[in-house]
Amino acid sequence: MAVRSALPWPLRWLAGAVVLGFSAALALWAFEFGKDIAGLDQGSREQLQSLRVEHQRLTAELAALKSVAHTADSLLVAERATQEQLKEQLKLLEVDNRQLRGDLAFFEQLIPAGDDVGVAVRGLRAQRLTETQLEWQLLLMQAQRNPPEVKGELEVTVAGSLAGRPWSANVPVQAVVLRQHLRLEGRLDVPPQAVLKTVSVRLLQGGVVKATHTQRL
Repeated sequence: MAVRSALPWPLRWLAGAVVLGFSAALALWAFEFGKDIAGLDQGSREQLQSLRVEHQRLTAELAALKSVAHTADSLLVAERATQEQLKEQLKLLEVDNRQLRGDLAFFEQLIPAGDDVGVAVRGLRAQRLTETQLEWQLLLMQAQRNPPEVKGELEVTVAGSLAGRPWSANVPVQAVVLRQHLRLEGRLDVPPQAVLKTVSVRLLQGGVVKATHTQRL
């Protein structure tokens, strides 16, 4: 006894063709989908590689900028140190300049007049350093060429008033030996209430006054 299909053979061929066509369409779709997935993966890799390259570039630029910043900081520190040194040098130069101006003014007073003969007192100056101390300085000169040696004693007297009365004080007598010129200076203790008015100098040789000079304060 034989079993036969209820469908006629043309319909079976048609059904088989439909199944084959569907299978082919499904296979084509799977193939295209696989290519899309492969393409997306490739694009992601390329983008990742591009991002890595960009990161490396930015890292290198950041390192270069840090190096420049460190160099700039070092230069700034060096420049500040140089400026401080220049300021200190400027202060020293200003002090030296003031001293030179003072010395110039002092020595300008020392230029002897054309008619000076013998020993002369030049550049006598006195100033109060504190309330209780006076500083003085002077220059003894012989204007002529090859003058004889002078050995004598120098007396310095400061005069003024104290408590409304006349007051004076003497610097201890100094022995001096003068050939051409001799610079002398010293300090004298004075009462804080004393009003100083004049400072006088006398050079004596054997009891004879060789030079004298008085300067108002």
